[in-house]
Amino acid sequence: MGTLTRAGLAESIYAAVGLSRNESAALLESVLDRMKMALADGDSIKISGFGTFSVRQKGRRIGRNPKTGHEVPILPRRVLIFRASQILREAVDRGAPDGAGRS
Repeated sequence: MGTLTRAGLAESIYAAVGLSRNESAALLESVLDRMKMALADGDSIKISGFGTFSVRQKGRRIGRNPKTGHEVPILPRRVLIFRASQILREAVDRGAPDGAGRS
């Protein structure tokens, strides 16, 4: 099993669209930068057939230290949440073709 990487995504763009490797890498970086800016602004990103990325604010709360069992405060923070689409869940359940989506 492989890992999805920027280089692998750029290579997929190169193979599918026919841009040069440099143009494919630049396009990918542009898209990723736009996604990062949107998430930093608190927007959600919905990618049809793939899922939705969104940023949620988690407030201050009490948690439990797994080593000691003592209650400890958890500071507020922003978290990135991904919710897979039904199409993606079904594709994963069926098993993607060899090499699909991996580099």
